Amino acid sequence: MEQTTAIARPISAEATHANLNRKFGMWLFLSSELLIFAGLIGAFILTRRNIFQNGQEWWEPNTFSLALVSINTFILLASSLMVVLGIEAIRADAQRKLQRYLVLTAILGAMFLGGQAIEYSLLIFEEGHSFADPFGTAFFTLTGIHGLHVLVGVIWCLITLLVARRGRFSSRNYTTVEIFGLYWHFVDLIWVIIFTVVYLTN
Repeated sequence: MEQTTAIARPISAEATHANLNRKFGMWLFLSSELLIFAGLIGAFILTRRNIFQNGQEWWEPNTFSLALVSINTFILLASSLMVVLGIEAIRADAQRKLQRYLVLTAILGAMFLGGQAIEYSLLIFEEGHSFADPFGTAFFTLTGIHGLHVLVGVIWCLITLLVARRGRFSSRNYTTVEIFGLYWHFVDLIWVIIFTVVYLTN
C-alpha cells in the first residue's frame, strides 16, 4: 500500500500563479492546433463534396477497416481514461499508481499508432490509394498529422514517466502532468471528430 504525505504545506501564491500561466499557455497552444485541424477537416469535407459533385466515386470503409478503426478509437479513449486516473493518483500522492497509468497511456498510444499503420498498409498496398488521388491526399494528410500528434504525445508521456520515476511529482506539484493531460485529451477529442467525419458520414 502506498504511503501518502502526512503533512502538506500550502502552495504559495507565486507557485499557483505560475501554474495558472503554464496552463493558460497550453490552452493557447491547443487553440492554435484546433485551427489547424479545423482547416484540415474542412479541406477533407470540401474534397469529398467536389468528388460527389463531379459524379466520381469516393472511398467507403469496408467492414474490416471500420472495425479496425472502431477498435483504435476505443483504444485512444481508454488511454484518456488512464491519464485521468493518473492525475487522480498523483493528487493523492500515489506516485507508483501515476507511473503505472502513464505506462498504460504510452502503450495504448503506441497500439493506436500500430493500428493506424495497419490501416495505411491496407489502403496503400491493397486498395492502391496514395497522395496521387484526391481521397489519398485528403485522408493521409488529415490522419497522418493527427498520428504525428499522437506520436508526440507518446514521447511526451514517456518523458513524464521518467520524471515521475525520479519522484518529482506530488500532491503539491503535478501541474506538468495536468498539462500533458490537456494535450492528450485534445488529441483524443480531435480523433473523435475525425472518426465521425471520415468514417461515419458521407
